[in-house]
Amino acid sequence: MRKALRWLLALTVLIGTLSTAGAATAAEPEATGTTDIKERLLSVPGMSLVEEKPYTGYRFFVLNYTQPVDHRRPSKGTFQQRITVLHKDTARPTVFYTSGYSVSTTPRRSEPTQIVDGNQVSMEYRFFTPSRPDPADWSKLDIWQAASDQHRIFTALKDIYSENWISTGGSKGGMTATYYERFYPRDMDGVVAYVAPNDVVNKEDSAYDRFFAGVGTKECRDRLNGVQREALVRREPLEQKYQAYAAENGYTFDTIGSLDRAYEAVVLDYVWGFWQYSTLADCEQIPADAKNATDEEIWESVDTVSGFSFYTDQGLSPYTPYYYQAGTQLGAPTIHFPHIEKSHVRYGYQPPRNFVPRSIDMEFQPRAMRDVDTWVRGNARHMLFVYGENDPWGSEPFRLGKGARDSYVFTAPGMNHGANVAGLVAQEKAFATARILDWAGVAPSAVRENPAAAKPLATFDAKLDKRGVERQRSLRP
Repeated sequence: MRKALRWLLALTVLIGTLSTAGAATAAEPEATGTTDIKERLLSVPGMSLVEEKPYTGYRFFVLNYTQPVDHRRPSKGTFQQRITVLHKDTARPTVFYTSGYSVSTTPRRSEPTQIVDGNQVSMEYRFFTPSRPDPADWSKLDIWQAASDQHRIFTALKDIYSENWISTGGSKGGMTATYYERFYPRDMDGVVAYVAPNDVVNKEDSAYDRFFAGVGTKECRDRLNGVQREALVRREPLEQKYQAYAAENGYTFDTIGSLDRAYEAVVLDYVWGFWQYSTLADCEQIPADAKNATDEEIWESVDTVSGFSFYTDQGLSPYTPYYYQAGTQLGAPTIHFPHIEKSHVRYGYQPPRNFVPRSIDMEFQPRAMRDVDTWVRGNARHMLFVYGENDPWGSEPFRLGKGARDSYVFTAPGMNHGANVAGLVAQEKAFATARILDWAGVAPSAVRENPAAAKPLATFDAKLDKRGVERQRSLRP
C-alpha cells in the first residue's frame, strides 16, 4: 500500500513539473550459462522446434507446445499450440504477448518488451490455425481455457526465465491479457492491456452511438456518413460490381447467407473501420460530395476502408474462432445509423452467429464479461489499460474501482486502435513507462526517485519495433 501511494504521489509531482533527470541505465550484459538456450527450451516436456530464425542480438524460435484440449480433463486429447520465443537473456524480464489471434513467425518486439529490454514469449490463441485441435470441439474455446494455455506455458518456462514477467497484448490481445490476469492473478508481475474492449452488457451499446455522434469533426463525420449512405442508395449497381468482383476472385457467401448480406455488412463497417484504423487527417481522402461522386469513387472508398473481400467465406474463415467467442462470451457491438433512412438498411449490424458456419453450435454466456469486469474493478493489481481517443472500441473500456491497486487507465489523444504508451501525453507516458519498469523489476534508481526520467531501456529498432495497428477490415477488435 505504501509503495502504491508513493508512486501516486510521484505522479502528482510529475504532472506538476516534468524533470530533466538523467536517462535510464543501459541493459544488463548477457548472462552466461553452460547450456544453450535452444537446448533448455527443447528440454521442456511437450516442446518441439519448428524453426529458428536469426536476428542480431537475439535468438528467435518458432515452437510447438503440446496442450490439452480441455484443461479440466487433460486426458481427453491434446493439440499443438504454436508459440515463439524472442530470447535476449535469461537474466532479463520476460514479456508474455498475444494478439488474441494467430502468432507472427517474424521477429517482433511489443512496446513493453522494448521498454524493459527483455525476452518475449508470444502465444497463438487456441483454435486459430494451425493451433486447432482436430477434430475441433468448439465448446473448449473459451476465455478460461485460453488463460489456462497461458498459465501452462508460463509454468513450463518460468524455470528458464526466472525474472519478472509482464503480460501484454492489443485489442483482443489486451482482452486476453486481462482475462489471464483474472483467472491466474499470481502468474504475472504486471499487465499492459492496449485498446481492450469491455462489453459487459452485450445488449447495451449506446456508448458506441455517443462516440460516433461526436468523434473527430462535423465535416469529417458528414463526409463519412455521406459515403456510407450513398453506398446503400446505389445498392443495385454496386452489388452488380460486387458480383463480378466475387466471380473474378472465386469468392462465395455460404456462411453469411448471401452477397446482399455481405454487401451491407461491408458498407455498415465503413465509418467504424475508418476511425479504428485512420486519423482525422485521413478525412481528406474521403469524397467530400458523396451524392455527386461516381460509383467507382464510392466503391473505392468503401473497399479501401472496409474491404469487400472480408465477409466472403474466404475472408471469414480465418476468423471463425473470434466470431465464435464474440457470440458465446465476448459480446459484439450494435450501433444505429440515424443518417440513413430505414428503407436502405435491411439487416443492420449482424450478430456473430451470421459469421460462423451453422455446423458449429453457439450459445451466449452473459455472465462471462460481467465476471471479468467485476474482478478488474475490485482486484486489479499492477494493471495498465491504454486506449485511443478516436478508437470506437474504447467506447466501452475497462474501469477501475476502489479495490484496484497500483493500476491505471490512460487515453492517448487523437490516436486510434493503435494507441500505445508512446502516444500518451508526456506526463502519463513517463509515468506509465516507470510503472512498467518497476513491475518488471528493472527500474533504475533515477526512475524510482523520479518517474519523469523513465524511458525505454532498449534502443528503438525499426524492424523489431514496427508499430501501428494491423488492419483487419471486418468488424473485430
